[in-house]
Amino acid sequence: MSSKTVVFIHGLYMTPLCWENWVKRFEAKGYRCLCPAYPGRDKSVQELQTPEPALGKLTLSMILDHLEKYNRALDEKPILIGHSMGALIAQLLLQRGIASAAIAIDSAPPSGVFTTTFSFLKANWGHITPFANQDSPVIMSFERFQYAFVNDMPLNEQRIAFERYVVPESRRIPRESLLGARIDFRKPHAPLLLIAGGNDHIIPPDLNEKNYKKYKGSNSVTDFKQFPGRNHFILGQTGWEEVADYCLSWIASRQI
Repeated sequence: MSSKTVVFIHGLYMTPLCWENWVKRFEAKGYRCLCPAYPGRDKSVQELQTPEPALGKLTLSMILDHLEKYNRALDEKPILIGHSMGALIAQLLLQRGIASAAIAIDSAPPSGVFTTTFSFLKANWGHITPFANQDSPVIMSFERFQYAFVNDMPLNEQRIAFERYVVPESRRIPRESLLGARIDFRKPHAPLLLIAGGNDHIIPPDLNEKNYKKYKGSNSVTDFKQFPGRNHFILGQTGWEEVADYCLSWIASRQI
């Protein structure tokens, strides 16, 4: 029986609001769409601008456990669609057997998958630097957002995206992912699609491709698609509809 429930998982510096356009498009196709927030993050962007002390303690493990419990409580195995750190979370949850399929868009790398591409190091330095207090949330500046998320977009569109979606984040999440986000790439899994943006600075396309190739030892369905010219804000960048429709077509082609 095919799944009609889609669970969208947001990434770092974002809230479930980043999926607003995708939800409308998927609902128009008959899907039930759910957008859970990370623990303690189910508030408006405005409310989250002043970070609470608990944010500095938030870890990737806490988010995984929270979302596993959320998904196991559903009446059917959902299709997981995640972006960035949310895409890595989708990969990790797929490994736990709780999804009928997963789509990982611009996925943060699992442990053991790395690149020395300059843009990756520059864009990620703000939250992985060892010189900052681990308990102190990191606040994304507009200048860093321009480079890491919305490069090559018109200035007014960059500003609109920054003001509508961006929130402070825990440093512990990306730091834990570097060593603690382990995937058994040979383990059988439900269908998985990995998507890369060809002009993504923070998760460059070669990193997505390395992630994909790690699954080559598995006999399970694993697909890869790169969209040329897309940056890390692929969810809201002009032409996002093409990416969303590709995901819908992939789900249909795999009879999920």
